[in-house]
Formats: sequence, structure tokens, C-alpha cells
Amino acid sequence: MSILKSLSRIAVKHPLGFGMGVSIVKTSASDLLVQTIVEQKKEIDWKRNCAFATFGCFYLGGVQYALYVPIFGRIFPNAAKFAAMPFREKLKDAKGMFALFGQVFLDQFIHHPFMYFPAFYATRELVMSEKPDLRKSIETYRNNMKEDLTALWKVWVPSTIINFAFMPMWARIPFGAATSLLWTCILSAMRGGDVVHNEELEAPFPTGATFQIFREGLDEFFASPVDLDQHMSHVCVSGAGPDRIGHVAAMARAVADAGGNVTHSKMIRLGQEFTTLMHVSVDPEKREHLVESLKTNEALKSLNIRASSLARRSTSSHQASMIGLRIHVVGADRPGMLARIAELIAARNMSIEDISTEIRRGKNDRRDFVVNADVVTTEKIYEKDLDSLIEDVSKLV
Repeated sequence: MSILKSLSRIAVKHPLGFGMGVSIVKTSASDLLVQTIVEQKKEIDWKRNCAFATFGCFYLGGVQYALYVPIFGRIFPNAAKFAAMPFREKLKDAKGMFALFGQVFLDQFIHHPFMYFPAFYATRELVMSEKPDLRKSIETYRNNMKEDLTALWKVWVPSTIINFAFMPMWARIPFGAATSLLWTCILSAMRGGDVVHNEELEAPFPTGATFQIFREGLDEFFASPVDLDQHMSHVCVSGAGPDRIGHVAAMARAVADAGGNVTHSKMIRLGQEFTTLMHVSVDPEKREHLVESLKTNEALKSLNIRASSLARRSTSSHQASMIGLRIHVVGADRPGMLARIAELIAARNMSIEDISTEIRRGKNDRRDFVVNADVVTTEKIYEKDLDSLIEDVSKLV
């Protein structure tokens, strides 16, 4: 407690210096999280870390402090008094509430769009690009502006309201720093090893890219799919043929009209060919009607529809899954990568439930091969097993 009291006394007595110090620590820690957890670097790039720490010191700790405390303090002279009021008193203070939302508006709709984002994009370009181009950084921000600001406001407007409504003036910068560090911690925990998004994760506030990464991360808490409902009939419907507009709509309508329910499906266009695979559950008495209606549907003739029955796994020969994992691999494209990754998964007695691959343009215009695999295993997995799996996969790419 004595340490906390000493820190609070320092913060109250020297708010600018304290805010700059906290911002240095926060920005440096955020970059270290990205380097060690996301990029999984063996050696820290201290030059880059110092550059981001400097940005944190002078912009987050300096410029932002000047805006939040002396400037806002003069524009809204009762801001400090309002923050110290009990909650019920705040609700009764109309002028105070007006000043609160005035500060939020200036910060979120003036400061961030026209000062904060341009400064950060420029800093990231200078730090992380081999040949920095400030015009390119501003153009990138201009293209991302709508998504960035929408994502920022979803997280930062509520956070800023709490900050300006309850924090004393000296605590405004530390509170903002703590919030942005928490955001980076969440993303780093979700996207450990994701070298595709490492640059986006450097942002100390929500952007369009990081908000999308956050949503993807929630999806990656993968669980084993639910087994087939024993009271229903289950049909695997597949088809392939020349691509045209309306295939998906026609198939989905045909299934629905026949009383079926699509549970799992995969549909993709490969060149000029469209391919689909569906799992459809249906009442047993409607199964034959479903299959017949799909095969005789004129709108689906070109897809050469096939339908086959699916059976539940036999409990005598199938062990329950202990854990589900999502494996995400990115590496320079070359023949045989999928085979090697699949062989590695099989060698560890893991069953592939779902797998997808694609080619992307990576850094320096490199062709990257991307694999996303949902796998399950009937065996217990310990931390050392995961470390070994990650090491073996890393050797493949």
C-alpha cells in the first residue's frame, strides 16, 4: 500500500511526468507483447521498441496530456469538480454532463481522426517499413479511416466517458494507457504467432483491422462439433458445375422447401467451377422427398447433385474427443506444404474436422500459403505437447 500511496502522491504532484512515464512503459510493453507473443521473435528489436516508446512519451504522454488536462481544463473549467462528484450528483448536473460529452466529442471526433491516427500511421511507417513513405502512410489511413474510426468509437467512446466522468485530471493519461495496454494484451493472447497481422496489432487503440482480429479471435475458441442428432435423418449433399449467380440461393431454397435444415456447409468457386458440400438434417419421413426434390430440381441440373446418408459414429469404435485445436499456418508457398502439415497432424494422432487453404500476398509481395485446420484428439494435451507441435509446424514453413 505504501508503494501505491507514493505513486499516487507523485502522480498528483507531477502529473505530466507521471503520465509520460506511464505512456513510455505502456507503449514499450505493448510492442514487447507483439514481438514476443505474436511475432514470436527470439531476439527483441530494441530499436523499434525505443521508437514506439518515444512516440508514447511525447505524443501519448505529452500532446495528449496537454489536450486532456490544461486545454480541456480551460475549455471546461468545472471538469475536475464534476469528476469528483458522487454519481447521483453527476446525473443532476446538466452543465457538467454537457461538459463531459463536449470533451468526449472533441477527443473522439476531432483529436483522434485528425491528429492521433495520422501521427500513429506516420510513426508506424517510419519504424516498421524498410523504405518509409509518409504519403503512403496517410493514404493508408485515408483508405482505412471509416473502419478505423468505427472500431475506435465502439471501444473508446465508452472508455473515454468513464475516464472523463470519474478520473481526476492527473489520472486521465494513466487510465487511457491502461485501457490500451489491456486491448493489446487481449489481441496478443488471441493472435499469438499470427505474423500476418503483426503490424495491425501495434496500434495502441482499436482500429478497423484490430477490431476484425478481435472478432476472429473470438471465433477461434474452437470446440469439437456437436455429433449428429439421432432422432433425425442426415444427408450429405454435394454438387459441382459451371459457376453462375443463384446456385446457393437455389440449393438453400430447395432444401428449405423440402423440410431440411442446413447445419454445416462449404461452398467455393474454383476458376469457372462452383463446388458445394452440405450437411442437411431432416425428419426421417421427409428424407426421400428431400433427396428426390434436389435431384430433379431444374435449377440445380448443372451442379450434378449427389446425396448420401450420414450415420452417427459408433460409440464402440469411437472415443470421445478430449480437446479441439485450431491450427493456423502461414508460410512461403511451395509444393507439398499441405501434405507435410496433414502428415504431422496425423502422426500426433489428431483428427482433422475441418481444413481450408488459400494463397495470399504477404510481406514484400511474397506468395504465402495459408492453412487453417480444426483438429480434435482423444488424448490429453499438455503445454509441452503444444510447444512441440508449434516447433514442428514452424520447421515446415
